[in-house]
Amino acid sequence: MQTRDSERLAVAILLFDDVEVLDFAGPFEVFSVTAELNGYKHLHVFTLAEEQRTIITRNGLSVIPTHTLVDAPKPDIIVIPGGIGSKVAMMRPAVIEWLQAHAPNAEVVMSVCTGARILAKAGLLDGLTATTHHEAFADMRELAPNTTWVEGDWQDTRFVENGRIITAGGISAGIDTALHVVAKLLGRDKARATAEYMEYETTLL
Repeated sequence: MQTRDSERLAVAILLFDDVEVLDFAGPFEVFSVTAELNGYKHLHVFTLAEEQRTIITRNGLSVIPTHTLVDAPKPDIIVIPGGIGSKVAMMRPAVIEWLQAHAPNAEVVMSVCTGARILAKAGLLDGLTATTHHEAFADMRELAPNTTWVEGDWQDTRFVENGRIITAGGISAGIDTALHVVAKLLGRDKARATAEYMEYETTLL
């Protein structure tokens, strides 16, 4: 466990059209609550997208990103959500180039659900073990044949960790994964306090 008491980490959460809402909103809540409970000393949480415009998420929620890929702060934690829109986002050169440029220097790069598509397209899952939404494994095996996909019971396999690269299962698993990242970088006490504030039950802490 690496505890940080003075360094403020930048948490970048990618947005794109047809992104699954809880994929990004779950981790956003976890990291934001952790920041708030600790006087905003440890984390700076923001969203970013390829363009500065309203993003229309899956099922029609409108969200305005804080930054673009060009003007966003250098990220220490990268969150790549999924959803049907990940099929388009992974084909956007600017998205892949941004991820490839910043992933090597990030403390953690995490995908949620089919956000693993974008990590795979960027070449970040080659030779690693990963997971994703339980309905997407066939697609993932074709996209990333050099990745070992963990297809166990989604209730048991909430995420798979490969050092800095962490892939979460479907949708709500992003909350568990974000809490794990908080514990990993800031300590279990802060992660537990965040879960308690959120009234979120987890056996992973």
